[in-house]
Amino acid sequence: MSKTKPSGPAHYELMFIVSNRFTEDEAKQSIAKVEKLITDQNGQITKGDYWGKKRLAYPIKHDAYGYYQLFEFDLERSGLAKVDERLRLDNEILRFIIVKKPLKTEEQIKKAKKISEKISSKKIEKEKEEEKQEKIKSQEAKGIKTKTDKSKVDIKSLDEKLEGILNADDLI
Repeated sequence: MSKTKPSGPAHYELMFIVSNRFTEDEAKQSIAKVEKLITDQNGQITKGDYWGKKRLAYPIKHDAYGYYQLFEFDLERSGLAKVDERLRLDNEILRFIIVKKPLKTEEQIKKAKKISEKISSKKIEKEKEEEKQEKIKSQEAKGIKTKTDKSKVDIKSLDEKLEGILNADDLI
């Protein structure tokens, strides 16, 4: 086994927030500048995810909102230092963080995809159930009687109720 580090570009993740002082179009131009900065350093962007305008957890430079962007990219270490330096000097960017990420294997990608599909299917089922409940509530508010799904009655509890009724003294 070699004790040297592997040669070639490493895989990184960059998350940054563009100031809310700009319009969404101007923010996208700032994002394009960052993308160009990475590619100018011979980096290759593997994933870009625009999250849009979100509320910040706390004000940064008197801004309560910002435009979030996530990039995953491959870049040499020497180029990473230049990207970091330029991002620090950019006044349009409120905050940023660069994290080294391990590359995922095919199995890990498939597993993550299965999990995300499962989560999305559960969300869809939940939304359908909520729509159904809203429909029932709106019909009840209008005075329309609806059939609701009643759970099956347990036989033991039904027998106990029947015995209670039959043994009551006030029936006759």
